[in-house]
Order: sequence, then structure tokens, then C-alpha cells
Amino acid sequence: MSSVFPSPPAASLESVSTPCLVLERGRLTRNLACMAATLALRGGRFRPHLKTAKSADIGRLAAPPPEGAITVSTLREAEYFAHHGWRDIFYAVGLGPGKLPRVAALLRSGVNLLTMADHPDAAAALRDFAQREALTFRTVIEIDCGDGRAGLPPESAELIAVARALGPYFAGVATHGGHSYEERDPTGFARVAQAEADALRTAAARLHAAGFPSSVLSLGSSPTALTGVDLAGITEVRAGVYMFWDVFQAGIGACTLDDIAVSVLAEVIGRPAHRPNEFLIDAGAFALSKDISTAKLGPGRDAGYGLVCDADGNLQPGLRVTKVWQEHGLVVSPAPLAPDAFRIGSRVRILPNHACPTAAAHDRYFVVDHTRAVLAEWTRVNGW
Repeated sequence: MSSVFPSPPAASLESVSTPCLVLERGRLTRNLACMAATLALRGGRFRPHLKTAKSADIGRLAAPPPEGAITVSTLREAEYFAHHGWRDIFYAVGLGPGKLPRVAALLRSGVNLLTMADHPDAAAALRDFAQREALTFRTVIEIDCGDGRAGLPPESAELIAVARALGPYFAGVATHGGHSYEERDPTGFARVAQAEADALRTAAARLHAAGFPSSVLSLGSSPTALTGVDLAGITEVRAGVYMFWDVFQAGIGACTLDDIAVSVLAEVIGRPAHRPNEFLIDAGAFALSKDISTAKLGPGRDAGYGLVCDADGNLQPGLRVTKVWQEHGLVVSPAPLAPDAFRIGSRVRILPNHACPTAAAHDRYFVVDHTRAVLAEWTRVNGW
């Protein structure tokens, strides 16, 4: 196994090609330690979600293999992490029949893969495939605890039908409190966390009464994982964006701007003389994403397409990316910029609105630790 911190390349943020993804190692390790300590005190088993990080180097810090249990959101991630030594993996997206051959390959390779379904047809397709291929699946039923994305309400009559369709492959229930992102304070996060736990307990009790005891009760989101809600009966907690955080999470109060561990390094490529409040950077929609989630936070809290820092990571008050094209980003200041500020060729770092889609645009992290020296390059996996 390679070192968690591989041999550093001879580079600095002045010499790497832009745009690129910068990872502050100190902030990352602090975020990981904070979540791990919080959940250890609450008594919950932690299964970090690596859909944001998508990196074996980061995974080794969050949940070292082979004992570490992790969550993924694509089979490409599952295959990648299995290749790097993980054996306990939860593929936390509803499993369609078209993906069953890839799941079979993972199971045959020795991966203890937990899968998920929320419809009798999907469950029956999984059961028939498992029996035909002589495979042992472990599948949870997805429960909708209020997010409205996928899953069955805990009181749904269809819940028992899905368990019956799964038969011996039924393992329990799982949910995701994604609507915690609509909250704006710890009280709201705790309310969603309570809804997560209550939904799982209700669903598990109904299933148990019907003859389907649950060995897995899995829940989580980064804002709710940090609350103090009682986890009695819950077997595991999942969270992912907490590793990096982002401007939106800071906006809803789940973290602070000082917790954000990733940024996009960009070069200044334009200073229009007739627009002294603006400059252009070489990072646009393809490097930053088009996520403008902070726009719904209210007046004065809209970060546009990202907040602007200098090359050392120091926030530049008032500066934000207000417009993006594919490869261009427009930075606007509330006041005219000094002629010698942000010269052509100088570099800035953009804090992302939503770390997940921003990171997905890049194939590696340039790892730093509060300086411009690049300590390592950590590759990441993309695709499905």
C-alpha cells in the first residue's frame, strides 16, 4: 500500500497549471477528526461517505482499509475503492437491474457490498439475479424521512412488499436527511436528525413485526451527524461533505468559512480598463461548476459562483465570482480595484459553493498546508 502522504512533487502553487483543485491538508484532517470525535461520543458507528472526496488517499485518513467501512454513490467509486483495499462498502443509491453484473463482480472479488432498493420490481430483479448467480446480496430498503428524493415513507404499505420481494437478501433500512440543507441553525439540523432516526425506527419496527428484522439502520448527512440526537437503535451514521465543507454549508451554519478545505486555483487573465471593479480568471463553469445554491440564503449572503481568496487562501472581502462561461469566470468587487491589485498572471483561489460538483471537475488534489508549497498530488476517481 502506498503512503498516505506520497513523495512530494517539486512544485508550488506558482508553478502548477491552472485551473486546479487545492486541498488544505490541515483543514481536512481537522474536519475528519471533529466528525470522528463527535460520533464516537454519541456512540454511533461511522461510515464516511466518499462521494465528495473520491480519493483513496483521503479515504485512508477517514476510514483506513480493510477494516474501514465506507459509503459510495457510484459503482465506479465502489470498484476504485475495492481496488485500493476496502472491503466494507455501501453503494447508497437505488440499485437498477442494469448494474447487477458489476455488483456481482464486486461481490465475487470479496467485497462485502451493501446495496439499496425501494421498489418491489427492483427488489425482485435483485433476488432473481442473486439466486441465478448463486450470490449473497445484502440490501437495505431506502426510507424517505422527508427529503422527497427517493425511498418509501416509513408508514408505506409497499415497505413490506419490498422486503418480501427481497426475501433472504433483506438487511435493513437506510435514509438520508438531505432536507437538512434547507435548515439554517443547529435547532433545524437537530429537527431533521430526529426525523431521520424516527423514520428508521418506525420502518424497522413495522418490518420486524412482519417477520423481517433489520440488522442495518443507516442514516446521515453532514449537518445532522453533528447534532446530539439520540442514536439508540441506529447502527451507523454516514456523512461526506464535512471533509471539505463549502460556502453553502457555511451559509447555513453547518461550518465556518475557515473550515473549507478545498478551493480552485485560478489565474487572472483579464483586467478590463473600462470596468475597474472586475477581472477575469481562467476558471469557469467547467472548473467551478454552475452551482449557485447560496443565492437562496438571502440578501448579502449570495456568493455567486464562489468567494475569492488570494493565492495563500486569505479571503478577499466583497469579491465573488458573479458570472461564468465554460472556461472564464468574472470576479466583481463592490469597489474599484487598485491598479496594482490582481494583475494579469497573478493567482487567486476560489472557495466553492458546493464542494461535490466542483471537485468532480478535477482529476487530482494539489495538497498544501497553509503555504504555497505543494506537498503531494492525490488523484481521485470520476465517472459512474
